Amino acid sequence: MKVALLSRWHVHADDYAREVQENNQLSVGLVWDEDTERGKEWANELDVPFEKDLVTVLANPEIEAVIVSTPTNMHKEIILAAASHKKHIFTEKVLAFTVDDCKEIFAAVEKHGVELMVSLPRLTEKEFLYAEKALDAGWVGPLTMIRCRMAHNGAVVPNGKTEGWLPARFFDKQQAGGGALIDLGAHPIYLTNRLAGKAKAVYARLEKGVESDVDESAAVLVDYESSALGIVETSFLSHGSPFQLELYGTEGTLLCKDGSIQLKSIHHGDGNWVDITDELPMVPKPMKQWVAKIQDSIEPSITKKDVIDLTRINDAAALSHLEGRRIVL
Repeated sequence: MKVALLSRWHVHADDYAREVQENNQLSVGLVWDEDTERGKEWANELDVPFEKDLVTVLANPEIEAVIVSTPTNMHKEIILAAASHKKHIFTEKVLAFTVDDCKEIFAAVEKHGVELMVSLPRLTEKEFLYAEKALDAGWVGPLTMIRCRMAHNGAVVPNGKTEGWLPARFFDKQQAGGGALIDLGAHPIYLTNRLAGKAKAVYARLEKGVESDVDESAAVLVDYESSALGIVETSFLSHGSPFQLELYGTEGTLLCKDGSIQLKSIHHGDGNWVDITDELPMVPKPMKQWVAKIQDSIEPSITKKDVIDLTRINDAAALSHLEGRRIVL
């Protein structure tokens, strides 16, 4: 299946190109980019043609699918156009800025009979899989609190430099729609949503840097209908911050930290802390799930609900910060 790479704007664009090259069911057919020079450079690196006209890309009968790594504010327009040309679509999170826009996109892909996958990779990794098992097996009992933190130092400016390693375009509010929360915070949001269930209210604080138009650190409290409380943390200003996923219940605690999984439960290990090392069935990465759905009609584990609920929490968090109040969903 020949794929067109649409934009190198997002820092994960190179990762997706590499995944295509490593997948024997996919190949890169050509490159398009809203920044012509950047697109030409990328196409040269990949040794494929560059096409400056998006309509020509989408009308090309040899192109069966597209990977969208454009600025987030271009997602809706480009994905709707791709769907209307019956191209399958893989895209970076978040899908769109509003729930209504997400629903419009899903309606379009369903109408045109194409498959859409949004990259939510942490739903395929072992921290989430063990957390899901801990809940399903009753190891922690009823969930009372869940905390997830994902942060890095992309906005920290080293001595002698004018910017951090995260590209300046990630701080363009118009293009990105926000800062740390909408980008990096997406991972803790969709994880807590999946594990805790339906959210009913959100309270958030998004902190900007002195010279930044977007948040560089954020914390969100989510009330879930299950009575669990979710705590989401993210930052572009944290050196050495590990990925953390913590589940607290009436009968146990599960702590996940950078690949290490520990459990203390009345049902497991005589109530002492134990390291969990059992092998779990592997869940394919988002791109492989996308291909399996297209080629073999295998339903992905990443769902439409995951995608829409991610935008729902992001949207509510931004409003909560703006108005300084708890937002009931």
